[in-house]
Amino acid sequence: MTAKTKTETSQTTEKLADKAHEAVDSAAEKVTHAEEKLRDAAAQGQDVLTAVSSYVKENPLTALGLAFAAGTIFSSLTRRR
Repeated sequence: MTAKTKTETSQTTEKLADKAHEAVDSAAEKVTHAEEKLRDAAAQGQDVLTAVSSYVKENPLTALGLAFAAGTIFSSLTRRR
């Protein structure tokens, strides 16, 4: 291999390494953003679960009635005729 070929190969390798680093950095940035959104959604879901649990403990008969009504409506909407 000539000195020129070695230099060209080295430059090509450096360019490919730079592109690979850019791709990894971009992917890491996107994953970090997605993780933040997922954590926010999980926190909101936990808040809703806590609120529903408190409501059911404070109003068990009302919660039972609502569940029955929702089940009846769902059943009538999905029943095949």
